[in-house]
Amino acid sequence: MRTRGALEVHLVTGGCGYPGYHLGKKLVENGHQVILFDLIQLEWPLLDGMTVIQGSITNLDEVEESFKGVNCVYHMASYGMSGREQLNKKLIESVNIGGTENVIKACMKNKITRLVYTSTYNVIFGGQEIKDGDDSLPYLPLNQHPDHYSRTKSIAEKKVLAANGTDGLCTCALRLAGVYGPGEKRHIPRTLGYVEQGLMIMTYGGGTLQDFLHVDNLVQGHILAGQALSAERECIARGQAYFLSDGAPVNTFEFFRPLFEGLGYKMPKMTLPVSVVYFIAFLTEWIHYFVARVYNFQPLLTRTEVFKTGVTHYFSIEKARKQLGYNPTKQNDISEVLKFYLDSGHHKIRKEKSPFYDFMWNVILFCVFVCLIMSFLPSVK
Repeated sequence: MRTRGALEVHLVTGGCGYPGYHLGKKLVENGHQVILFDLIQLEWPLLDGMTVIQGSITNLDEVEESFKGVNCVYHMASYGMSGREQLNKKLIESVNIGGTENVIKACMKNKITRLVYTSTYNVIFGGQEIKDGDDSLPYLPLNQHPDHYSRTKSIAEKKVLAANGTDGLCTCALRLAGVYGPGEKRHIPRTLGYVEQGLMIMTYGGGTLQDFLHVDNLVQGHILAGQALSAERECIARGQAYFLSDGAPVNTFEFFRPLFEGLGYKMPKMTLPVSVVYFIAFLTEWIHYFVARVYNFQPLLTRTEVFKTGVTHYFSIEKARKQLGYNPTKQNDISEVLKFYLDSGHHKIRKEKSPFYDFMWNVILFCVFVCLIMSFLPSVK
């Protein structure tokens, strides 16, 4: 049973994930009762004041039942952000669009007044250069998104903001940069895995700049947004979208340099044009499409990931500063991440299999794909 003795009851969808748990942890520290709603198991300690409910946002009955007695919802659950997950369109749509519709319905049925939606830069960005962008920029047309995750997140964000003011519900959206921090489970382990396997033999993008978001800053932004939807703050954030980052654009490879070199690895000196890497990613996605049922390999990069890491795009956080009181406490600080991996024994550790195992698999699959295409071309007589 849930305890109602705390100041308020806050629910986090995707709460057993890395960002969701850290948000829940801080909410508990602030005196709230917290419900972590997620399909996956919790990997971190369950704190006093925390409750875990296993369920899927694609199941409306489970969502409505779990939302009973809740004051504020942080909708962080999503699917298809990176890697091969980006290629599973059916599941992406079911979770990101269908799940968000269920969250909105459950908020209204349970008379919840505050809904904070965790969105992404990608509702605006699709490979075009953006410098110091703000919320005056229009949504990227749906047919111009290079991946289904970004497309569905855009649709979902619009639904959340359109629900603002309906049945007493106040909503806002937080558009996040790439999240990092000690113990982050998605981006950094995959990137570091490539380094450990000897697969990062080149960089790309030259002097391009991107934003990053420390998990502590992410947590701060979400809590402030929830407060800014309250009557005490006159619902100042209602119907609004905010960009969240560390506020210090940096080249992706330079951002990771202290981590890689701190673990004993050298940064590659060879640099390729973004267009070349994008073309390789495009072919890899097509290869995956044809062979995934037999061999569901992890693409080295997808097209969206090439854009995110190789094209300049950064956004202003001034609106979040002024309206929410957002003030990032950490800026591109990867020192805690380095310490985490050093403490975990990753220094100069390489995997037992051949360094080029995954790389050679991708090369082989690429050759198969090229041969397949060439077989359909007319022969020269």
